[in-house]
Amino acid sequence: MMIAPTDKSTAETTDGHSNVATASKRVARRLLTIFENRFELALVEIQEERERILRSLWLAMATCICLLLAGIVLTVLVMVAFWGNHPIVALLVLMAIYLSIAGIFYFRLMKLQRDWETLPATIEQMRKDRECLGKNLS
Repeated sequence: MMIAPTDKSTAETTDGHSNVATASKRVARRLLTIFENRFELALVEIQEERERILRSLWLAMATCICLLLAGIVLTVLVMVAFWGNHPIVALLVLMAIYLSIAGIFYFRLMKLQRDWETLPATIEQMRKDRECLGKNLS
């Protein structure tokens, strides 16, 4: 029985393919782990955002109700105090006060919307991951 000589290049090619396959599997597992971690981070941030929004809405509603009641009492107080002397001036002063307060709230709301960032930690982490992968794959 004759044993054929082994071809080193065939053995090396087979080893090279298995090394590439093993390395590919490792890279795929790492990418899946990174994706899973980022996905979990995004879910946590979404939950935090939801809770913050709900808390903000409840506080805003309570504030609005109290401000409305205070405004009604102020209006009645000013009208009772000045109705005999200058009722039109009293109404104009109250209107100016209410418009000023509404303007302040409007501009603060616009600033809040302009500066709003959604999921900043997740986006920053994904940016870092992209840079790291870019450096390692180049």
